[in-house]
Amino acid sequence: MKWIKNDVAKYLTAEEYIDTAFIPLVPFTLDMEKERLPSLAFQKEVTELICNQMEKEFQGRMMLFPSYMYGQSFDKQEELIRINAFAELIKTKPFQHLFFITFDSTWKKHETALNGHLIWLPVMKEGDLQSEETTKIIMDQVHQVKELVKMYWSN
Repeated sequence: MKWIKNDVAKYLTAEEYIDTAFIPLVPFTLDMEKERLPSLAFQKEVTELICNQMEKEFQGRMMLFPSYMYGQSFDKQEELIRINAFAELIKTKPFQHLFFITFDSTWKKHETALNGHLIWLPVMKEGDLQSEETTKIIMDQVHQVKELVKMYWSN
């Protein structure tokens, strides 16, 4: 389920079955070299594609929340406070499993401070999102994330 009107209405009638929340962590900046900006935008698009595919795979058990956008140069400690406050709000509902998914490796050193599980994906080589090769790489990552989520469910 996604954070859209129809899915939220479905969630309200079946919330006891929706035990997993996904929150994409997406950095944003305009302060880097112009050559790197398209790469950052590409990572956002790929994150959304992976999360949308995860939502399809786990429909009826997972809620995909809107992306948490933050300034790439922002203080991670301050962002942790905001993200964890959001996580606590989500956990007041029956969400037993909370996953943050990102390409931003700087979250790895703050992983233990997050009120949820961090899924960090290695940055993909920028490419055409419509190409067969890129689609295959994305689907491989979806499969790996899916298996990881299932491991957390079984614990």
